[in-house]
Amino acid sequence: MTHRPRSPSSAFDLRARWQSLRCAVAGLADLLRDQPHARLHALAAVVATGLGGWLGLSRLEWVLLVLTIGLVWAMEALNSALEYLADASVPQQHPLVRKAKDVAAAGVLLAALAALVNGVLLFGPPLYRLWF
Repeated sequence: MTHRPRSPSSAFDLRARWQSLRCAVAGLADLLRDQPHARLHALAAVVATGLGGWLGLSRLEWVLLVLTIGLVWAMEALNSALEYLADASVPQQHPLVRKAKDVAAAGVLLAALAALVNGVLLFGPPLYRLWF
């Protein structure tokens, strides 16, 4: 899929918005196809969503769950985008590129750890009540 150059006009163009949406969906497909961690995040999101439905989360709990899942996915997408850009820009090994990639990966790790804590806080008490 190719991107058309943006026109300087500020008018709303429905075709351009549709094309942007198609590019975003293509990016999501690339993310799932090319990034093993994205597939793990997808599995975790499906499990968490199913568990939330089974436990009957409140509206606020659903908001927290959706925001948490969205944060992890957004961080994974940004990390992957940075890696693609870095690899295209500097194909050879470079210590600053490695640091940039490591820091971006740390962002995903931090989001995933926050998601884990949110999962324990959201699912822990109702699961504990079911079992004990």
